[in-house]
Amino acid sequence: MIFCITYEYVCVTKNISKKKTLKPGTSFAEVYDQAAKLAPSAFYPGRINNLWGGRWREEGEPNPTYSPVDGSMIVGPSLLETDQAAVALQACVKDHFDWLKVPLSERKERIAKVVSKIRENRELLALLLVWEIGKPYQQSLVSVDRTTEGVDWYIENIDEMLVGRGPLPGPVSNIASWNYPLSVLAHSMLVQMLAGNAVIAKAPTDGGVAALTLAMSFAVDEGLPVTLVSGLGGKLSSVLVRSPEIGCLAFVGGRDTGGQIASELVRTDKRHMLEQEGLNAWGIWNFSNWDKLAKDVKKGFDYAKQRCTAYPRFVVQRQLFDQFLEMYIPVLKSLNVGHPLAVSDPSDPIPAVDFGPLINKAKAQELERTVEEAIERGGTPLYRGKLNPENFIEGQDLSAYLAPQSILEPPKSSSLYHAEPFGPVDTIVLVDTEAELLAQMNVSNGALVSSIACDDIDLASKLAQDVNAYKVGINQVRSRGDKAEPFGGKGASWKGAFVGGKYLVQAVTEGPPGEKLFGNFPDHHTYPPLED
Repeated sequence: MIFCITYEYVCVTKNISKKKTLKPGTSFAEVYDQAAKLAPSAFYPGRINNLWGGRWREEGEPNPTYSPVDGSMIVGPSLLETDQAAVALQACVKDHFDWLKVPLSERKERIAKVVSKIRENRELLALLLVWEIGKPYQQSLVSVDRTTEGVDWYIENIDEMLVGRGPLPGPVSNIASWNYPLSVLAHSMLVQMLAGNAVIAKAPTDGGVAALTLAMSFAVDEGLPVTLVSGLGGKLSSVLVRSPEIGCLAFVGGRDTGGQIASELVRTDKRHMLEQEGLNAWGIWNFSNWDKLAKDVKKGFDYAKQRCTAYPRFVVQRQLFDQFLEMYIPVLKSLNVGHPLAVSDPSDPIPAVDFGPLINKAKAQELERTVEEAIERGGTPLYRGKLNPENFIEGQDLSAYLAPQSILEPPKSSSLYHAEPFGPVDTIVLVDTEAELLAQMNVSNGALVSSIACDDIDLASKLAQDVNAYKVGINQVRSRGDKAEPFGGKGASWKGAFVGGKYLVQAVTEGPPGEKLFGNFPDHHTYPPLED
């Protein structure tokens, strides 16, 4: 009896957890102050400046925004009007023709210094990403590292890739979504400048402007020809998309916006790369290595699946559904969702959560409505996770957070059936034949990546040929890649030239007369070879 009482006391004591608080030194105010000390002309109290002509400008209406982490107010972009963006573009055009005179050796040296400064401020940039876009700290560090490692690779290999090639006749315009302001947008801009072009970029409105601004402040310090503007798409599109001075347009975003841009380009011969989403899928057929798949599924929830290469759909052979569930449900239950910087003790390290918030409250509410719609129309709620209060600071705003959700057999009338949710929501579809497997993997008219899980490698390779995705993995996930590996899309997931390695350099340079680029163009679709 005494033993039992003692045992119960110990159990209760062990279950008492300290209330979580913000990790000291990681508040947005502290992080922003560090950025302002490094780039005082770019970061003012209450506003982040725009950049053109080698100088940070106070033009633009300050636009305070809210962090998805806890709903607190943070400093957002300063929004420009159309005429102000037009002035910035003219400065960029001048930069472009000045930059043409700079030899490759000097371009490499300057950009290497920028990469070094980004690497020196790795932790600060990662913390900015946490507050602005809600990406967990460890995953934010990876984003910074991918930026520096990727650009380093181009610096080492650019000489060979530029043989017989030269800069475009005008600067490269960049419009990108908020989820990868460094490892996609800043990375691409640095490579474009390395190839001999000036660049102009629209800072993402929903998040990431501070991290991008700090990275580009290092570029300004080294005299790189970079222009950075903020503003609403409707006001800046005429400048960044339709201006005849633009030599190339690089876009990363959704199909709605991408479709509008594509329609504006259809009557022009302007170089372009439009990366859009697709419903990337895992197809599971005659398969048994569930432990390996479990690791891939869990890893796939990084950053709440707010990635263009996330896998939100599983097309499963009906005969394997019981085994799939035995693997899948424990993975969902194991996911650690919480405040990315909250600790129980000030000395604790920053937590390695699987994911934190979505980009904003509106996105979380939209996904909740989408899930409810799918269920009301006949989908089966397979798993509906709940947020654990112990993973958050007491009283904090949780409106941008959404626990993992999974819907079995979403109805065809639901958007979850054919569109990418861009969040921690999975759909499961059961099939009985190989033909059904392919049909259900291809419902979104093209995807960037997909994978097939199958013990028979020959059969998997045969099936992969009919999957309408640019990269198809066999018992492995595929990703964007940021070095030698080419990247593009099939169907509506991509428009224009492909990127990655020498193909990115080809897309932002001019080669021999009559050259045809690899990519999805109205008159031809040509795909470079892929290596597993």
